[in-house]
Amino acid sequence: MSVKRVGLPLMNVVKLRGTPILQQLLLEERLLRSSSANWCIVNDGTNRPNIVMGLSGKPCELVELEPVIRDRVPVMKRFTGGGTVIVDENTLFVSLICNRNDVPDVQPYPRSVMAWSGSLYSQVFNGIGDFQLRENDYVFGDRKFGGNAQSMTRNRWIHHTSFLWDYSESNMAYLKLPSRVPQYRLERDHTDFVCKMKDYIERAVFIEKTIKAVGTQFMLEELSLDEIDDSCREHIETTRLLTLDELKETLAKTTRSGSIAQAV
Repeated sequence: MSVKRVGLPLMNVVKLRGTPILQQLLLEERLLRSSSANWCIVNDGTNRPNIVMGLSGKPCELVELEPVIRDRVPVMKRFTGGGTVIVDENTLFVSLICNRNDVPDVQPYPRSVMAWSGSLYSQVFNGIGDFQLRENDYVFGDRKFGGNAQSMTRNRWIHHTSFLWDYSESNMAYLKLPSRVPQYRLERDHTDFVCKMKDYIERAVFIEKTIKAVGTQFMLEELSLDEIDDSCREHIETTRLLTLDELKETLAKTTRSGSIAQAV
C-alpha cells in the first residue's frame, strides 16, 4: 500500500498480526527514540494473555499477585505512562509515533495529543455507537473500549491505544481496581465499566477505517516488519518483563506488611 498526498508528511504503516506485545512495545520504544520517521503500528491481537503496566506502575497495587503467579501470566512495564491492562488475542493495538513538526497543530502535551487522537477516531467511529473521548479513554456512551498511553520526547511523541475487541471476564479478575480511576467510572467493576468493540464494528473494518483516517493527515507507505531499519542508534530501553522472582518477592513483602499491620 502506498497512498501519496501532495504536501502531507510521510508516515510508515506497519501491520502486524498476533505479534507478542513485549516485542511490539520494544519496537515502538526503539522507533520513538531512534528513528526520525512517523510510524503507525497496527497489531491485530497478541499471542497470549499479558498484563501491561505503565512505567510507574506497582504490581502490588495493580495486580492480583497470587493468581498471576499461579497461572504464570506475564507482567511487564511499558515505556509510556497510563494505566494497567490485560491484553490477549482479542485486543487490537494502534500506535502513532509522530514528529512534532509534522503535526504542528498538536502541542507535545498529553491533553493536546488526546484531543487530536479523539478527532482522528471520530472519523473511524462516525455513526457508530455514541463514540466519545472521556478523560483519557475512548468510550461508547459511558463504557470504555479503548485505553491510551503516551510518551513525549523533545521532538517526538507516541500515542498508543489498546482496543477491547472482546475480553474474558476471568482475565479481568487478574487486575485490581486502581486507586485512581476516571471520574465517570463511578466505582464500577471492570465488567460493568468496559464494553466489547465487536458489538459495534467488524474487526477488519476497524483496521481499514483507522488507516484511512490516518491517511487524511499523512502520506502512507506500508512496510513489513523485516523492512524496518535495524541500524538505529543506541537508546535507553525501559520496557521490560518482570521476572517471576520479582513478582514472588513483591507478594512476600505485601503479605508481611499485611501481617504486621494486623498485629499492630
